[in-house]
Amino acid sequence: MKIIKRNGSEEEFNIVKIINAIKKANDAADQKFLTKEQIEDIADYVEYKCNKIKRAVSVEEIQDMVEDQLMAKGAFDLARRYVRYRYNRSLIRKANTTDNRILSLIECNNEEVKQENSNKNPTVNSVQRDYMAGEVSRDLTRRMLLPPDIVEADKNGIIHFHDSDYFAQHMHNCDLVNLEDMLQNGTVISDTLIEKPHSFSTACNIATQIIAQVASNQYGGQSISLTHLAPFVQISREKIRRETLAEIEEMGCTVSEDKINEIVEKRLRKEVNRGVQTIQYQVVTLLTTNGQAPFVTVFMYLNEAKDEQEKADLAMIIEETLKQRHKGVKNEDGVWITPAFPKLIYVLEEDNITEDSKYWYLTELAAKCTAKRMVPDYISEKVMLQNKIDKNGNGQCYTCMGCRSFLTPYVDENGKPKYYGRFNQGVVTINLVDIGLSANKDMKRFWEIFDERMELCHRALQCRHERLTGTLSDAAPILWQYGALARLKKGETIDSLLHGGYSTLSLGYAGLWECVYSLNGKKLTEEEGKKLGLEIMQKLNDYCAMWKKAENIDYSLYGTPLESTTYKFSKCLQKRFGVIEGVTDKNYITNSYHVHVTEPIDAFSKLKLESEFQALSPGGAISYVEVPNMLTNIPAVLQVIKFIYENIMYAELNTKSDYCQECGYDGEIQIVEDEDGKLVWECPKCHNRNQDTMNVARRTCGYIGTQFWNQGRTQEIKERVLHL
Repeated sequence: MKIIKRNGSEEEFNIVKIINAIKKANDAADQKFLTKEQIEDIADYVEYKCNKIKRAVSVEEIQDMVEDQLMAKGAFDLARRYVRYRYNRSLIRKANTTDNRILSLIECNNEEVKQENSNKNPTVNSVQRDYMAGEVSRDLTRRMLLPPDIVEADKNGIIHFHDSDYFAQHMHNCDLVNLEDMLQNGTVISDTLIEKPHSFSTACNIATQIIAQVASNQYGGQSISLTHLAPFVQISREKIRRETLAEIEEMGCTVSEDKINEIVEKRLRKEVNRGVQTIQYQVVTLLTTNGQAPFVTVFMYLNEAKDEQEKADLAMIIEETLKQRHKGVKNEDGVWITPAFPKLIYVLEEDNITEDSKYWYLTELAAKCTAKRMVPDYISEKVMLQNKIDKNGNGQCYTCMGCRSFLTPYVDENGKPKYYGRFNQGVVTINLVDIGLSANKDMKRFWEIFDERMELCHRALQCRHERLTGTLSDAAPILWQYGALARLKKGETIDSLLHGGYSTLSLGYAGLWECVYSLNGKKLTEEEGKKLGLEIMQKLNDYCAMWKKAENIDYSLYGTPLESTTYKFSKCLQKRFGVIEGVTDKNYITNSYHVHVTEPIDAFSKLKLESEFQALSPGGAISYVEVPNMLTNIPAVLQVIKFIYENIMYAELNTKSDYCQECGYDGEIQIVEDEDGKLVWECPKCHNRNQDTMNVARRTCGYIGTQFWNQGRTQEIKERVLHL
């Protein structure tokens, strides 16, 4: 059995340390409070409790258990001494809170940091450098930049103040990059003027440089649209045609117009292939300043095209993108595997949703790609036009920023809808389960605590807004001066972009399933549970609307993609409320409004049910269905895709894509328990457990993770039931 030390590193559980700590406190007293046998009984009980939790417990949790047992034995004075000793030690540690954690992550024995982000390799220098800076930023944030009650609420898992490791800087969360403006009107990268490109391949190369620059100046996801690259296909077509005609003239031969067109289109296809390949491989191989590949989403929406020719060219780009993603990228052994990025989103629309649609072939290709590589994800134009209505009364269809963060509809001063060039200021997430358990099944008390926690979240979100207020455009020229988000002047602040709905603040939420179950013993799949769940969601939206009206700042409700925080919330809940069946008996809590991963439900019922909750999560949400190997059952994938189009705005199919480098096994890598009860990944063929010699790709929170996960998320992945 393992424990987690204060610096985040793991070590073996040692009962002798508990016995010695109690004995020292007991011996230091004027009189002995406990006998040797009583001390050993306390230590034995703590060991029993730690084993029962079935995860590595922290030193603080063990000390809490000791205090509880001291009081249970009636040794109240000794318990007070023990508490006082812990307090004094904590003051000493606070003199410098970052040293030990930084040293432990440099030596790669900080388990918390190693599994914090499933797309970061903690052994790489650039990642360690980012984590070191993050520890300093987090320390400054907690000691100097945030109110103490918000820091304490975050520490206790009542809320989660996202990305505190970046909060010391004036940085924001997610972007919808205005690639069209930057390519058509030029931009500046590293003090170098980049003019409008003269070919599709050059446009793709510039796009990847923009992606890298943007990723290094914010900390969340970003999205680009392939539509913004489509006009450069025609530019390349005209260029290739001129070159072809020149070659024909030089050879002095006569070639029919049809043959010329055939040659031009063949050469154009090769250029599109090269351009798309540039995007795929550059995104995968680039390392940004935060030590990972850019968290980028590529949007594929035919109806964004300005005319039929541009739509046909866009279809060519989409086709090539899907083909290359279906193929994958090679790992160090030369085996084709699934990359984490770029994330792909494919819009389902009238032109591609039925067998007789003009672009149905793209949807078939998307289905094959999903079955093999877990992407693309799907947006239903039909449902989104119903859900996203702007102030002109028009439905809008647009991409999220990263994995699920959606902007709210916005109309500019000219009455035109605007999405590209907008961003999210940051996120604070409420732990709904904690409110439910704190109310102890009393609905009146639940709503009272709910109101208190909403005010806490509101103040935390205001801290995010205030941290960005006054930021100069010079802080990130690529974003604020050179077109990614705006074209502000040097020395100008970004304040005008923080109000009026141009950008958003996200109120995140987690654990709706467990919250409802803790209150009335019903599941979201039951009518009474669903009714309460929707009521809670509506109340969250009401608060966002109230804050927005009062401050002219766009607050929006966001289905948080908890990755490592699902484990943090679970541990905090277990510490505060104990292990409660159906609520805190897992080392994770459920993301956003999702049906619990262990709940038996078919794919179509799940999507239909969750569509009602998704509509009440305008700041972002995604639903998924867990499916088996679908490589030989593409018609079933297409059936699910058609259902998504008719019923839910944004959804994905979770498949699996693994490879063992030791034996060449390319089936599903399993999750098993080792002798200490820790969950580990194991090849079922050769029993390899070395994570360095296996490629595992799993959907984590709307995006794909490839660097493994903490114990809470690993348990959640292990316990997912199939929906098909």
